[in-house]
Amino acid sequence: MANDAVAGNVTRVAPAGPGDGDDPVRAVLAAYTHDLVTAVDETLDTFLTAEVDTLNDIDTSMGSFAATAREAVLTGGKRIRSTFAYWGWRGAVGGTEALPPVLPALAALELLHTFALVHDDVMDASTTRRGRPTAHVALAEQHVAAGHRGDPGRFGEAVAVLIGDLCMVWADQLLAHASVPSARLFEVRRCYDQMRVETVAGQYLDVLGENDPGSWSVDRALRVARYKTASYTVQRPLLFGACLAGVPADDQLVSAYTRYGLAVGEAFQLRDDLLGVYGDPAATGKPAGDDLRTGKPTALLMLARELATPAQLTALERAADGPVDTLAGLVAETGAVTRVEQMIAERVGDALAALDAAPVDQTARTALTGLATAAANRRA
Repeated sequence: MANDAVAGNVTRVAPAGPGDGDDPVRAVLAAYTHDLVTAVDETLDTFLTAEVDTLNDIDTSMGSFAATAREAVLTGGKRIRSTFAYWGWRGAVGGTEALPPVLPALAALELLHTFALVHDDVMDASTTRRGRPTAHVALAEQHVAAGHRGDPGRFGEAVAVLIGDLCMVWADQLLAHASVPSARLFEVRRCYDQMRVETVAGQYLDVLGENDPGSWSVDRALRVARYKTASYTVQRPLLFGACLAGVPADDQLVSAYTRYGLAVGEAFQLRDDLLGVYGDPAATGKPAGDDLRTGKPTALLMLARELATPAQLTALERAADGPVDTLAGLVAETGAVTRVEQMIAERVGDALAALDAAPVDQTARTALTGLATAAANRRA
């Protein structure tokens, strides 16, 4: 990103690269990722300010709705999807291509992510996200504070669905602002549409699993991870970035990104499964144990049932409606946590092997190596 004008008229000059004796992964990520996230946030802020003003012009009552939508996008978040898309693009174009023409497309992925999060929180009845009340909870509180009639919870859920829908529309609008050739933007849009379809498919399978856990298996739980998380978190953003760079679909780089993205995306979801049970809520921003409490058939829980002795399986079934801490302890005793950790390590290894043979820019290779490790071993 050297000599890139990364946001508006601001020009930042990134360090040339890691110095002698530095950890190259840490150095590259520190040098580049912070500025990228800042650029994405500034792009989103500028875009959303104008869109919120437009909503306020429709009716004065739109103020709280618009503010909640904006906060859902801008409050917290690691910008993982736009980061992977950036490195997918940078890995193809090298280190001198200017970023501003594609920045709206990268930022659009964060609006798509907000759509998915807001709807997911409604479906899971989650109360916190990123350490704050989820959108539907905040909207229900606004309903009560305003003294409106009707069910606050129902109001909050209904309006949260609209906020998610609005973020999807906003994502489409912002994507259209990317300054790339029309034919290329068409291919980018095709990749983006596939990402959205796979996200919905994965979300449906996730909902189905909660309602039909008896038919679930480890393989099926991994299929959910593949489509709900791997596709739109890592794999498709990388391919999206390659499309922005004009890389043809049959290129060797696309094959490498596909393999890397699937492996890192699955590792990301497997880590999420562990954090959802054993993570620190202060770090994750959401309560621990929700998946166990609802009986969601994650790979972790499916492995626990698969690995359990008859006595352990009986104990798991008896503990299903009891304290979450007890159930979490039983899951660990089956060896499922250790097995999930092994699966994460295997997938990181596969991702790095895919990079080894990829015709990718060296700086991007270093960054993607670091991102694979960071995504798989995160604590939040």
